[in-house]
Amino acid sequence: MENIRVRFAPSPTGYLHVGGLRTALYNYLFARKNNGKFILRIEDTDRSRYVEGAVENLIASLKWCGLDYDEGPDIGGDYGPYMQSQRLDIYKQHAEELIKKGHAYYCFCSPERLAALREEQSRLKVPQIKYDKHCLKLSPQEVQNKIENGEPYVIRLNVPANQTVRFYDIIRGDVEFDTNIIDDQILIKSDGYPTYHLANVVDDHLMKISHVIRGEEWLSSTPKHVLLYDYFGWEKPQFAHLPLLLNPDRSKLSKRQGDVAVEEYRAKGYLKEALINFVALLGWNAGDDREFYYLNELIEKFSLEGVNKSGAVFDLNKLIWLNGEHIRKKTVDELLPLLKDELKKSKYASNNFSDEYLKLVISAMQERIDFVHEIITKSYYFFERPTSYEEKAIQKNWKPETTEHLKLLIETFEKLNNPTKEDYENALNSVAEKLQINKGKLIHPLRLALSGTSAGPGIFDLLYILGKEEVIIRIKNAIQSLA
Repeated sequence: MENIRVRFAPSPTGYLHVGGLRTALYNYLFARKNNGKFILRIEDTDRSRYVEGAVENLIASLKWCGLDYDEGPDIGGDYGPYMQSQRLDIYKQHAEELIKKGHAYYCFCSPERLAALREEQSRLKVPQIKYDKHCLKLSPQEVQNKIENGEPYVIRLNVPANQTVRFYDIIRGDVEFDTNIIDDQILIKSDGYPTYHLANVVDDHLMKISHVIRGEEWLSSTPKHVLLYDYFGWEKPQFAHLPLLLNPDRSKLSKRQGDVAVEEYRAKGYLKEALINFVALLGWNAGDDREFYYLNELIEKFSLEGVNKSGAVFDLNKLIWLNGEHIRKKTVDELLPLLKDELKKSKYASNNFSDEYLKLVISAMQERIDFVHEIITKSYYFFERPTSYEEKAIQKNWKPETTEHLKLLIETFEKLNNPTKEDYENALNSVAEKLQINKGKLIHPLRLALSGTSAGPGIFDLLYILGKEEVIIRIKNAIQSLA
């Protein structure tokens, strides 16, 4: 394929939805796989839904995910402007061209007449409620008079009756629509701004978009777009409509049932690598059971033919699992800045932990977490001394003789000089032999004394990371609290 050009064209109405992220990702993967261009275009013509700061937020989210575009509102390109609100004259010119050809017309109907029309059609149980072409019957002079009198108007698409619109969709195959069920779509609103339908067709043509890859919700609008391409005499791009994202109960993924914004997942500690990996698998696979991917591997494997038609279930447990897998694949050095960021947001922000200490903590916890912040929440004892002790562990592991056992352990540890993990293990083994007890009778109360809990990394990792002086202080504190 030559001259591949695709676009992600979000509306700045808030945060970047994970469905939008998937659309952006598939466009990005398709472009990179085929040595094409990935364009960001902002469709900001619906001014009633425009949210201040949303454009900057969209750009920041895409860049955080690693989806770098080749042309866009902040970097420019040969086919700009890339903000539709800056292209109004272009749309007006093309709408007037359609009117001259008879493919569009002025409509002066009031909101009251339109509401009454809908109500009447609903009462009569008309199969498809749509505009009745009332203003198409106006003479050119009547139209001119109304415009000169300042009557508000919109410009509508003149959809022909009793025809079939056909197009090929890469994911869905051959698709056809009866024009009798297609409304005379508004192309230019009364405020002078275009609707999505006119603007996206004009822009896709002028920006030389070769493939339109977008969500399934736009499938029913595509016949209107096909008509516009035909009316303008333009070559149509190839279409690919992506399956819906679904909740586990098969309902459409929505804000009401949980987080849907990229920013929310980022704030909760999901890695961008895991989120991209997860979103890529929402409706696509490479024909095998593989589930772990990096972005460069997705580029290599991706094809639109691998996208499914049926809706994709958003399984949060799978995302959590993938996050843990990506954490385990990272090096300690890669995780260090992430942990430091989490510490800055925690009550330990003012503590001054050395990088070497934090690396040891990461190494001990990396296999035990799904999120970096869990290093803090699951092993708080690396950042502060325990002030309370798990009740079940006390009842199970702290016996009348435990205090004397741990005192002997303190004496043995005190004799060690810069002890290694092996030194701690040998010391504990020697105390167990001396007392003629199973090592577990030392290890379990020792863990409780050091961490306040009964679970965590290996005991000798814990001893080594905390260091001899801190270990002895914590054992003494536990003896004083629990004896």
